[in-house]
Amino acid sequence: MMQLIFLRFLILGLTGFGGPAAHIGYFRQTFVNELNWLDDKRFASFIALSQLMPGPSSSQLGFAIGYHRGGIFGALCAFAGFTLPSFVLMYLLAISTAAWLGNSYLQGVVHGLKLLAVVVVADALLSMFQQFCQRRLTRFLMLASACCLLIFPSLWMQMGLILLAASIGAWRSGGAKDSSVEPSQISLNYRYLGLFLLLFTASFFIGRLSSGAEVFGEFYRAGSLVFGGGHVVLPLLESLIGDSVSSDRFLTGYAFAQSVPGPMFSFASFLGAEILIDSPFIGACIATLGIFLPGFLLMLVGLNCWHVLAARPTFAGAIAGVNAAVVGFLAAVLYQPVFIQAVLSPLDMALVLVGFGLLRLVRPTILLLVFAFAVLGFLRSFIG
Repeated sequence: MMQLIFLRFLILGLTGFGGPAAHIGYFRQTFVNELNWLDDKRFASFIALSQLMPGPSSSQLGFAIGYHRGGIFGALCAFAGFTLPSFVLMYLLAISTAAWLGNSYLQGVVHGLKLLAVVVVADALLSMFQQFCQRRLTRFLMLASACCLLIFPSLWMQMGLILLAASIGAWRSGGAKDSSVEPSQISLNYRYLGLFLLLFTASFFIGRLSSGAEVFGEFYRAGSLVFGGGHVVLPLLESLIGDSVSSDRFLTGYAFAQSVPGPMFSFASFLGAEILIDSPFIGACIATLGIFLPGFLLMLVGLNCWHVLAARPTFAGAIAGVNAAVVGFLAAVLYQPVFIQAVLSPLDMALVLVGFGLLRLVRPTILLLVFAFAVLGFLRSFIG
């Protein structure tokens, strides 16, 4: 079972272009529609939990799916499989020349996969809207969240919308009680919470021990403070380690992170190798561990009791509100950055429409879609 979990997430790590929003679509297509490892309700609850916790949201979602399927070792296999390809690519890019990236044919393949990301995100948006926005209130929360995030794209806006949607959902639940849920069942895993707090406190002081410890502390703080994952990690990392890496290399690494599959937080692998230039592989490993660890510890705090809490009407109402807001976030990121960065011509739009129609009507596998769009992107490079 562990090998299967690792292999499935490794495939997604190799093909998962498009950032966190696209990853949600890939995960749903693979683990809900194709493999039936979990149903839509549990998948949505994992999305809500990953949105409420700081850290890399799509990686936390994969971590939760792995935990649901195979316990803590399943979660670690899911993380290793999904992160390994981007880690290797970002490390190699940090220590080698990037001249080969100018190849037009390779750029065409990457562009084709970006078009696939538009298709997958649009499919996930439609499916989640139908599933989680059936009532007037949830549709309103979805629309309001999308509009607010499009007009005021910021970390604080996203956090505020999640809290507001959760509060409105809990309030509209009516405060009904569920006698089948005992308060004693709701117990957080305080060992992981204590470890998270201990490491967060230590991250401010361990830099005196060695340069490696300083790297771990900086990236651990970044992983502890950023909500939503993806592009929102950029300003926080720049403020934390901006003095350790030149602005040119920092922006180059960020551009690479957007061009490789897998989690955007693999940007840390590039930066870790740049900071510890005498031991780049160790630096990449330390930075990667540091930025992912806090989010996973917090997920472990709540995973065991999350579904018990979700059975309570007030909490279920809050989840419904968060899910509606997340659908709104998907709508916002479908436009910016997914659509804007991928669809550059009428031909691109036509390919997206055809791909979306095939996905809704035929339901091909992710691997088949990846191959098809990679070939289309390669062929597109011949006509500009």
